[in-house]
Amino acid sequence: MGGMNVPVRKHRATRAKREKSEPKKETGFGEIPKGPLQLVVSISTQKVTLFSNGVRVAQGPVSTGVRGHRTPMGVFSVIEKDRYHHSNIYSGAPMPYMQRITWSGVALHEGELPGHPASHGCIRMSHDFAMKLWPITKLGVRVIVARDELTPTEFVHAKLFVPRSKPVEPQTATDAATDSAAQPRAKVAEATIEHPDRVPSDAAPDPIRAPTSSEAVKPWPTIDPPKPLVPRYKVTDQPIKPTGQVAVFVSRKEKKVFVRQGFVPLFELPVAIDNPDQPLGTHVFTAMEMTEDGTGMRWNLMTVPTDLPVSVEHRDSRRRSKDPSPVVQGKPPSTAAQALDRIHLPQEAVERIGELLVPGSSLLVSDEGLSRETGRGTEFIVLTR
Repeated sequence: MGGMNVPVRKHRATRAKREKSEPKKETGFGEIPKGPLQLVVSISTQKVTLFSNGVRVAQGPVSTGVRGHRTPMGVFSVIEKDRYHHSNIYSGAPMPYMQRITWSGVALHEGELPGHPASHGCIRMSHDFAMKLWPITKLGVRVIVARDELTPTEFVHAKLFVPRSKPVEPQTATDAATDSAAQPRAKVAEATIEHPDRVPSDAAPDPIRAPTSSEAVKPWPTIDPPKPLVPRYKVTDQPIKPTGQVAVFVSRKEKKVFVRQGFVPLFELPVAIDNPDQPLGTHVFTAMEMTEDGTGMRWNLMTVPTDLPVSVEHRDSRRRSKDPSPVVQGKPPSTAAQALDRIHLPQEAVERIGELLVPGSSLLVSDEGLSRETGRGTEFIVLTR
């Protein structure tokens, strides 16, 4: 302009670049407490409730299974996510924002909500709730399906796990050699995801390999089983060590404790249970956060009501006499505190779990045994009916 030097307004370009590199975050349900997420689905009220750090965040309507195709009640976790899932049974019906909780086909997803149960076993959510829930959940988020609504409560007990420092391994002369040999492990972090909207469980089996007889899981014919998935991660020669939250399952039926980390089985050991004929009930303990001094853990509890067992003798006698009198139930299950008092874990299990304990870890106590689906890259599935 007439030989005049006009200064360049660099601040505009800088501001535009900053806005582009720092996109606004999706608020979803708004500001929520930082901590483990928990989802509770109520069959009777047809509601799903989201809790974060034990605090109720949001609630929305659902539509669960109809008679003959009921949604199973019990304790589950999210084992796969697929943003654009389509059914491979019902003519490719869209099931957006799918979050699978069983390998045999039960999942939470967006769907039609007529105001009453209407699905073939899945848990339909509204578009708004499913869309907001999708970006904040991760694999392993606990999902409890119960008859009535449940609310987590703060819980303290001497037998709940506490953080424990890992023993320091002595240094050896071979450390330098092993360090250089361990370098290829870093390549795991460079793995790329070809389909970012579809998140498989790390412990899920290779879909190309046919399952063995012990792994075979007969899918329920009325609900949508998972599609065969192609590998989405670059192959590395180094195994990936399990990391993240720990899931502990104490089964009265099997008289064992089973421990997993990141869907990967770590170990199982026998346990001693006082009064083994009395039900323990179904109790879910979740580690919320470490105490300020780092020596303890804050826990919450959800007890899932179960139908009391009927004694075989009384049931048979009522059938023969056609007695219309009320059914006499068996022994009532223990409260959460009573259940923990009755369970005696091996000290080596307690110490090992304490070394791995992080917020989000859980302890599940139940009368039931391992589900038929626990061998396919899931945490523990316990059905309560």
